[in-house]
Parts: sequence; C-alpha cells; structure tokens
Amino acid sequence: MTPEFFPLEEAIPASARIPDYLEQREYLINGKLRSWAGELNPVASPIFVKTASGLTQKIIGSTPLLTSREALEALDAAVAAYDLGHGAWPRMTVIERIEHVERFLVRMREQRTLVVNLLMWEIGKSQKDSEKEFDRTCDYILDTIRALKELDRNSSRFIEEQGIMGQIRRVPLGVALCMGPYNYPLNETFTTLFPALIMGNTVVFKPAKYGVLLIRPLLEAFRDCFPPGVINIIYGRGRETVGALMETGKLDVFAFIGTNKGANDLKKLHPKPHRMKAILGLDAKNPAIILPDADMDNAVAECVTGTLSFNGQRCTALKILFVHKTVVAEFIKRYCEAITRLKAGMPWEPGVSITPLPEPGKTDYLKGLVDDALANGARILNPGGGTIDRTYFHPTVLFPVNDKMRIYYEEQFGPVVPIVPFDSDEEPVRYVLNSHFGQQLSIFGTDSKRIARYIDDFSNQVGRINLNTQCQRGPDSFPFNGRKDSAEGTLSVADALRVFSIRTLVAAKTTEGNKKIVGQILRNRESAFLTTDYIF
Repeated sequence: MTPEFFPLEEAIPASARIPDYLEQREYLINGKLRSWAGELNPVASPIFVKTASGLTQKIIGSTPLLTSREALEALDAAVAAYDLGHGAWPRMTVIERIEHVERFLVRMREQRTLVVNLLMWEIGKSQKDSEKEFDRTCDYILDTIRALKELDRNSSRFIEEQGIMGQIRRVPLGVALCMGPYNYPLNETFTTLFPALIMGNTVVFKPAKYGVLLIRPLLEAFRDCFPPGVINIIYGRGRETVGALMETGKLDVFAFIGTNKGANDLKKLHPKPHRMKAILGLDAKNPAIILPDADMDNAVAECVTGTLSFNGQRCTALKILFVHKTVVAEFIKRYCEAITRLKAGMPWEPGVSITPLPEPGKTDYLKGLVDDALANGARILNPGGGTIDRTYFHPTVLFPVNDKMRIYYEEQFGPVVPIVPFDSDEEPVRYVLNSHFGQQLSIFGTDSKRIARYIDDFSNQVGRINLNTQCQRGPDSFPFNGRKDSAEGTLSVADALRVFSIRTLVAAKTTEGNKKIVGQILRNRESAFLTTDYIF
C-alpha cells in the first residue's frame, strides 16, 4: 500500500469523529448502571493515524474487565426477574412487552450518529454499511413487533378437536444468555436479543469482543425502558465471565454467534445441557459454482460482492469459488478487473469497499493461508494481491486451489478468494458433501436441468441454495439456518419468536360446565394467558 493509505488525524472529517477517548466503566445489572473501579480493556481501532512520530494505532477507549463475580450477579438478577416464570416480565401481556420495546426503539434512534461512527472506528466497517446496519436493526425490531402481533392474533382463537377445546399460546423459556459477533455487533446481536426479550425471557447480554463500545450509548435506554433485571449487560473476558454463567446450570437459553468450537466448549460447561436450548450461528465455507452457461456479467458482479463485501468478514460470504474449466480464464480475467476497481481506504471515505481489519493478528493468519497455498501450487492473480499494511490486507485471488491447501477447507473470514477449476459436476458436489459446514451456497447458470440436479444434490446439505445470486441472510422474513457445524436452530423474524419460546396449551372437554368456566374467564378478563383479545 502507499504511504498515504492511513490518514492524517486533522484530515478526518468532523462528521466521522468520535470523542477522543471513551472510557467506559458502566455496566448494567438489575436496572442500575454500576461503575467499575477495576481493570479496563483498551479498545484499539484498526485505523492508524499519522502523527509527528509516525503512524500510530488509534486507541479509542476502554471497557470494563469484569470478573465472574459481576457476571454471576447479573445472572442472579435475571433469574430473580424471571422468578421461575412468575416474574412481572414473563407474566406481562404481549402488548405491554411490546410497549417497552417500542420505547427503547425511540431512544435507540437518538443515538444513530454515534453508534454508526463507533462501528466505523471499532471494526472498520464503511459508513454506508454502518448506517445500513443501524437502520436494518431498527427495521428488524419493528418487524419483530409486527410478527409478534400476528402470532398473538393467530393464538387468540380456540380450537375444537375430538371433543376437546383448547387455546395454544407461546410462552418464554426462562433466562437467556445472548452473545453476538464482532462483524455485525449491533444487527446480529439484536436479532437474538430482542426476540428473546419480547417473548418474555430475561437476559444476560455480553457484547462482542470487538465492536463493544457502540453498546455504551444504549445503556441508559436499556436501563430506562425495561424493568430491573430483565436485561443485564456485562463485559469482560469470556473464559472468566461466560464460563462461570454456564457452570451454574441456571441458563435456559444460549444464543451465540461465533465459532463452532467456541459454542461446543461453552455448552460442555453446563451441567444439564439437555435443558438448555441453543440458538447458534456458527462457521461457514459457502461455495459458489459457476457453470459454463452462466451469465458472466452477473456471476462476476455477484461473486465480487459475495466474496469481498465488508472484506469477506461475513458468515454468509462466498468463501470458495468453483469455476468450470471452460470459462475459468474469462471469469478470472473479469473478476480481477472488477477487484481493481474496488476502492480501498478509510471507512468514512465515499465509495470505499476495502477497509482495515479489526482482529489483532488477522493479517498474519491470512498471510499464512496465502503462503500455504503458494507452496502447494497456487498463484496470486490480481495486482497487489497479498499486500499488507499493518491492519490492511489487500484482496488476494488464489488460483488454482486444490485440496492440499488450508484455504480449501478453512474459513478465511477475510479478503482471500480461492478459485477451484472443475470439469465434472461431481467435484463441487463432493466438496459440499464432505464439508464440515452447511450454511449456504450459490449456483450460477441457465441450464434448468443441470441446476435442478444440483438443487436436489444440495437440498439436504445446506440451509439455503441461491440461484444466480450471492449468499445472504435477507430478507429477514426468510429462514436463516444451517446444517452440520454451521448452525443450530432457525432464525428469521417469525422463527426467532418461536425459537425463544415454547407452546403451552390450555385444554378442556367441551362440556357445558367447562364452556361456562372458560367463558367467564374470557368475559371478565381473569387470565393474562387465556384471552381472545385482538392486538391491532
């Protein structure tokens, strides 16, 4: 990279600036913001700035390094607030819980500018994508409210079958631990956090390892908009805080987005894992298959976005490209030309696509993958590929990639693009069948019979098959899941409400006496559960 890649501090636009140093000592337990007097964890931005003494990595703040003691206090608060299902929050009506969430959403929107800027500074996400993440998260919360209203409307009626009348409603599971990923520290985290809350569960929430400061502007809103103990927010090293929570056996739900190894290690700590419901979004190695008759303009455009959007740091990113030998030369030429048009720079720069990476040591890891591929016969095909400048790793196209290389199997989670030439349709099929992962894949082509065979080969292997488009999560109304080591449980706006709840049935024989009892309960509104109220 050129010496001008990282900016002079005075050249940073005012609209993208954050306070010089955000020392966070606050954390939320039982409806109170506590102040931490102990050790703090410095938050290093992936962005370096030019100073008189040279390039300096920007330290933008710090967060509390809480211990197991504080984590257990947060858990105790959540357990007390749930109170074995007898707490005020789980017994609240659906419309009352919705009102609490709506109040939070108003407060959240007031913090948009600061949260967006912190996304840029903490994880290097472009301003456009940071704004999109914030706005999409707000939309997701609204969609969750709408979906819950619809779910409640459908549950408000009685069913009569074989002389039995009954009403089926969804109720909370208990105490949930919610942990999100650093690449979408707001959106992916809130897609589990808010369904858990709105269904009546109480929550201990631990923000992502990176992208943690951006939760600070929302702490007061969480405190003010939810009853004490319903949402508790802790910080610190996972091995000390989360391990202690698991070992108590008091967690009923575990919502985690990260690695399958991390999920396995944590689940094993729970003394009764069969009683803990897990909702997991884990690793992926999503392939794209480019067939000889693919629309090359579309395939190249979708694969560029699919492999390199947010530097490839998405679980839904395309992680390996299988290109038919008859078109591989043309595809590579066009793909590499398209990469050269991608703008690299700081997150706030207009039109930027490639930005610095937030994980310490990430560039070393990617270099190791590239070196291993080169040692086993691959070449770097694009200009500047493999170039490193501190936290910046230039997109790197590797070809031909084979099964002797680590990049063939490992999820790179970064801007390294392996291309595998193939001749027989069986080759990509075999890859998917033998893979430890099973989230999504993409097929690019126009031959309906050939595509249909692929669909049938893959339908029992992955959670989503994309035709002539990149892998993705949205729309949020679609199910989002995976097989093998890629996921446990299904998320979407509606599915998330179901996964954080359980159906409970009130049933009685259809006798005159029972009809009279149920009728009185309904007319006099004597039960919060048994009701035919219709939410508008």
